[in-house]
Amino acid sequence: MVEAIGIRKKYGTLEVLKDIHLKVEEGEIISIVGASGAGKSTLLQILGTLDRADEGELIIRGTSLLKLNKNALADFRNQHLGFVFQFHHLLPEFTALENACIPAFIQGVKKEDAEKRAKELLERLGLKDRMQHKPSELSGGEQQRVAVARALINKPAVVFADEPSGNLDSTNSRELHELFFQLRDELNQTFIIVTHNEELAAKADRCLTIRDGRIEE
Repeated sequence: MVEAIGIRKKYGTLEVLKDIHLKVEEGEIISIVGASGAGKSTLLQILGTLDRADEGELIIRGTSLLKLNKNALADFRNQHLGFVFQFHHLLPEFTALENACIPAFIQGVKKEDAEKRAKELLERLGLKDRMQHKPSELSGGEQQRVAVARALINKPAVVFADEPSGNLDSTNSRELHELFFQLRDELNQTFIIVTHNEELAAKADRCLTIRDGRIEE
């Protein structure tokens, strides 16, 4: 599903990523851990096409991505990738349903089809009675579940999550982690997750540690 070959990234003279090689299979849940500043989020952003590597190759679902232009990359990202961040980044003026639909609207999906898919996801995520609520009316855990629905709306090949439970209490964190594994079991969804949460890291199919710009498995 995802293959990174010889990924390198520098910021000035600081080499953050040094010859990263990584393969992720369909339906795998991969956790990435490491000290602050080790390059975890940088790697996730490169794998998710939000940033570009200085060297190397990135292949997702058979498509080589690092040579695509900005517009082609944006189209690929919208169609094939989903994102969940530490902060939910929901638009405050829109309902949970509307927020979940946004990536589908960007893709040009008809309103009725986008809403049908979003309602199915929100119901599956335990938000059947919260769809018409705005973010300010939802708990932190509920807001993050809306963000997960938004990430899944276009049936992505891979969901990238950067500290997805970092802003949640222990109960909501555990529920969110269980949700990822449930979605993998039900949808064969692939997840690549950067986390400081030891419990989540240990539950993943593989836990990768970034140290000195390289991956240790």
